[in-house]
Amino acid sequence: MHGLINRAVQCFVRDTYGRDRWHEVARKAGLGFTEFEAMLHYDDVLTEQVLDAIAAAVHIPRDVVLEDIGTYLVTHPNVEALRRLLRFSGVSFLEFLHSLDDLPARARLAVADLDLPELELRDRGNNTFSLICRHPHTGFGHVLIGILRTMADDYGALVLLEHTGNSDTVETIHIQLIEAAFGPGRSFDLGARSA
Repeated sequence: MHGLINRAVQCFVRDTYGRDRWHEVARKAGLGFTEFEAMLHYDDVLTEQVLDAIAAAVHIPRDVVLEDIGTYLVTHPNVEALRRLLRFSGVSFLEFLHSLDDLPARARLAVADLDLPELELRDRGNNTFSLICRHPHTGFGHVLIGILRTMADDYGALVLLEHTGNSDTVETIHIQLIEAAFGPGRSFDLGARSA
């Protein structure tokens, strides 16, 4: 697994539960170190061990941990750049959804060897969609639910999301857009602000 993904998981634990909890997770996972390097590649087994150790340490199911990681990725100030990148995908949540097919290719423009899931949005009519997530490692679908829920709030849209299961290398998310302009959403400026 790419170090950027492992590093994001590490930062999620550290920023959400504290540095001591991260050290506990690293110890339980048997890492033998406490810091992932963002540009290295790690054995996929390490990532699986870390996710299991997080779930055990915070006493919540692994799927919930993965959704929380997705939420963290687009809400925490330390990773604001990802939210900004995603907001450039469209001026509405519907446009954002239709841009998801291109997300892995756009990410590879920044990090050529980043292996993200292949995404395919299927329009089922009446503002109902299926998001197909293909990747050899399941779990990305739950991360996407956290991202989608947060981005819907960001755009002010009201949506229902459901992970409808996985088979082999495919996970499916059911998306029902109830109201595109339910609330005001979060403000967004094209230009980044400097401190």
